[in-house]
Amino acid sequence: MSQRNTGVPLQVTDPAACATNLLAEACTVRQVLDHVGGKWSVSILLAAIAGPVRFSHLERMVEGISRRMLTLTLRNLERDGLLIRTVYPTVPPKVEYTATEMARELHDTLTGLIGWAERHRADIAAARTTYDQRPADPAA
Repeated sequence: MSQRNTGVPLQVTDPAACATNLLAEACTVRQVLDHVGGKWSVSILLAAIAGPVRFSHLERMVEGISRRMLTLTLRNLERDGLLIRTVYPTVPPKVEYTATEMARELHDTLTGLIGWAERHRADIAAARTTYDQRPADPAA
């Protein structure tokens, strides 16, 4: 992490601090954005929005995700009300994940964000190169 990003206040990032201060609403929003903006969440949500999806299918679709990370991400998305987990009483148990209406509403925003990122990919790469080539600021 660069020296420029070290000024994040503890009460915004620490869940215990969120529960005990007046910023509880802001903390909830931040936590949900952290879950939705996580490395794997967008891919999982897009798959679930297309229709009910099984764990094993997600495991194959989301390239590079471990079983543990898939499980944790699914739990967080379910906890935030974005996915519904349905267990069918079969042997072995069949589990499906379905996007909620709230997640379907989020789909338009995610699609817009993906489009924006694709349109500005070259601009972002150029800005990063320019930034990385700057001389270090001795005052920082």
